[in-house]
Amino acid sequence: MSVDVIQLREIVEKELTVLNRVREEIGKVIVGQTALIDRLLIALLCNNHVLIEGVPGLAKTLTITTLARTIQASFQRIQFTPDLLPGDLIGTLIYNPKTGDFTTRKGPIFANIILADEINRAPAKVQSALLEAMQERQITIGDQSFALDDPFMVLATQNPIEQEGTYPLPEAQVDRFMFKLLISYPSKNEEQQILKRMAGRTDTIPVHAIISPSDISRIREVTGAIYMDEKIEEYILNLVAATRDPGLCKLDISDLIRYGASPRATIFLAHAAKANALLAGRGYVTPQDVKSIAPDILRHRVIVTYEAEAEEMNSDDIVKQILDNVEVP
Repeated sequence: MSVDVIQLREIVEKELTVLNRVREEIGKVIVGQTALIDRLLIALLCNNHVLIEGVPGLAKTLTITTLARTIQASFQRIQFTPDLLPGDLIGTLIYNPKTGDFTTRKGPIFANIILADEINRAPAKVQSALLEAMQERQITIGDQSFALDDPFMVLATQNPIEQEGTYPLPEAQVDRFMFKLLISYPSKNEEQQILKRMAGRTDTIPVHAIISPSDISRIREVTGAIYMDEKIEEYILNLVAATRDPGLCKLDISDLIRYGASPRATIFLAHAAKANALLAGRGYVTPQDVKSIAPDILRHRVIVTYEAEAEEMNSDDIVKQILDNVEVP
């Protein structure tokens, strides 16, 4: 999609109107959580997946289901449990004794938006089946492969405090998520709004479907056309390189980092920065677009050492130091 700057600005303003309507519909149900909502929209525009971590009761599941209701697309909520089997997720082959043939029964993964609730409670075979869907956007049942419809998003949640009966997600799978979002408690004012809005209700707040899959495809093209200067590209490359070799930004923390971010992080930073610029109503990317989304993209890709854990430092602390020390264009 090739357009001039003035035309691009007009297109961005037009598409932003549609996205703001989606925000408004979600806002009918969800109080606050603007960062979470914006990250979900960015992932949708970038055709990617999100891992959300937070204690129970912070409306993680409600936010995802509300987003799904604003899109004219199929939605499936899958509760991950230790006894879940791959067939429960992707489907299976059913034998017909009369004909001697096998017929395919597709599972709940064949939907546009998947809510994988408490994803870390499912065993390795289930995670492996989900990994194929996330990366290849296809499912294999028997000797047949089935392409998944577009859009296809996995929005997964996990509980950070109750670890009994959970399976740590493989690093290869965690890396497939564009964002890892940490959800915190609402402010006192926000919680008061939640109280007034929800305490007296027994029904579901109505939400209207705003956008269709064709709208999403169109807005994705606009997102790809957002202008990114070479200096911004260089800034992204420097940030990712500093997670592997912090000495590049004059930080003496190499002994705190076991593994840095992969090239997938570089791609995600560029895509997400463009989508963030679109949500801000701009046709060009600024360094602040990169800085604002970098922690959510890098926190699960920077693996710290035992020395860092002994000093009570986590990946967020490392990423913050890098962001503070890499020169901004």
